[in-house]
Amino acid sequence: MKERKRLGDLLVETGIIQEGQLQETLSLKKKGQKLGDALVERGYINERQLIEVLEFQLGIPHIVLHRYPVDSSLCKLIGKDFALRNLVIPIAKDGQDLTVAMNDPMDYFTMDDLKISTGFQIKPVIATKDEIVAAIHKYYHMDERYTEEDLASINQLESEEAPAVKLVNQILLAGVQMKASDIHIDPHESKVLIRYRIDGILKTERVISKAIFPSLVARIKILGNMNITESRLPQDGRIKLDIQQASIDLRISILPTVDGEKIVIRILDLDNVVIKISQVGFNKLNLQNFIKLIEKPSGLILLTGPTGSGKTSTLYASLHHLNSEKVNIVTIEDPVEYVLEGINQVQVNPQIGLTFANGLRSILRQDPNILMIGEIRDHETAEIAVRSALTGHLVLSTMHTNSAISTVPRLLDMDIEPYLVVSALSGVVAQRLVRQICQECKEEYTPTEMEKKLFERRGLTIQKLYRGKGCSACQKSGYKGRMAIHELMVLDDEMRQLLYNNKSMQELKMAALKKGMLFLIDDGLLKAKSGLTTINEILRVAMEE
Repeated sequence: MKERKRLGDLLVETGIIQEGQLQETLSLKKKGQKLGDALVERGYINERQLIEVLEFQLGIPHIVLHRYPVDSSLCKLIGKDFALRNLVIPIAKDGQDLTVAMNDPMDYFTMDDLKISTGFQIKPVIATKDEIVAAIHKYYHMDERYTEEDLASINQLESEEAPAVKLVNQILLAGVQMKASDIHIDPHESKVLIRYRIDGILKTERVISKAIFPSLVARIKILGNMNITESRLPQDGRIKLDIQQASIDLRISILPTVDGEKIVIRILDLDNVVIKISQVGFNKLNLQNFIKLIEKPSGLILLTGPTGSGKTSTLYASLHHLNSEKVNIVTIEDPVEYVLEGINQVQVNPQIGLTFANGLRSILRQDPNILMIGEIRDHETAEIAVRSALTGHLVLSTMHTNSAISTVPRLLDMDIEPYLVVSALSGVVAQRLVRQICQECKEEYTPTEMEKKLFERRGLTIQKLYRGKGCSACQKSGYKGRMAIHELMVLDDEMRQLLYNNKSMQELKMAALKKGMLFLIDDGLLKAKSGLTTINEILRVAMEE
């Protein structure tokens, strides 16, 4: 038996991390969290470096699971729950040797458990976490055919073994592991579809029988503290869960349709909320300008874009940057998505008369330095926001407009005096989310004439572009993960003068261009040029004006 080394010592020996970083991570990592995951989370190493070190130091081969011919009949040797919990999957058998793909080949406890439970000698190989999770969901087929006996036992919902309880657990766990933002449970006439929104795109993952649907709905209503007997009215609920050492907040929305109640579950991973502004995806110039804007003592800063474009994440990152004991930060939101330490957050509740406008009036008596308003929707809220920005407060908020420049007329449409808007507004950020090219299957190609023209029109030249071929790491889509593209309009004296004189949006745009403002399409094309995303993605979210 080889000497059993520890991962931390290996990484320090090879000079990838320093002893200080190791000790800091060990002292701060969450209970039950693996050291490798904690180091990746803190940004000291990436998963690829981790795998290379393990492969080189331990002599354990690394495989790319989606290219490996997995023997799915071996899945019955290891239970699905055990496989997901410990991130292992059996892939081949040779005599008394069972080859198991593991995310952590130094997890000797799991290897000993496998040896005892399967009776085989365990030969570990290394694979990435995401690939193992995808393979488990692919090769472990859950048996969807429920017998009469099962359906009878479903009524005892509280029994942990009830099929509905297990099914809901599996659906939620799969959503968290696949990093989905939403889970859709769609009833049809004779079947029920389970769909996951991953990187902004919906994908059907499972089809279940209509027979178990009523108990599935009942189980979700129980979890979300909803009325289990009401099926004709829409309902909302929320659950806080700890799944695999991650703190997850689930928002549940139930809507009655002709085929039954449609359920959408929004997944908020409380541990992965963007914390640093540098992680939002601003390019260097925009990042410097944005930090200058939010560090001003007063003024109104707006983030605009459609629903689901990451505006709230950018707002939270800004608040986190500004959060210190010297300032009083108060937010009013609908709903409060993430709870931030050291910040006073108020939840809107229109039923009892706590609207954005009423809440804001009370907040202003709380001596705040910085205000964050979830969204400016009406005249009253807009007026209080503008007046607060003029009386020495820094106000951050969001609006639904298509571009940074079109935010000004939108505020004027809300019947705010033009001179107030012009004096209060410091800057506007328009934001969209685009999918990132999967790094596993990224390839370069020669751009078409049309693509070259697109770049030329924006004053850029290109020789090569990039795309993803599609592999199992990205579920054949060619994309993995998302990033933001931005345009940032900073109002300086010249822009204010143009607004005072009621100049057209076109003139404003020309003035912004002269100052070197990057529009959404420009930021997108620059990110496509550097191989982060594709032209198709940019054109999907930022049509050239």
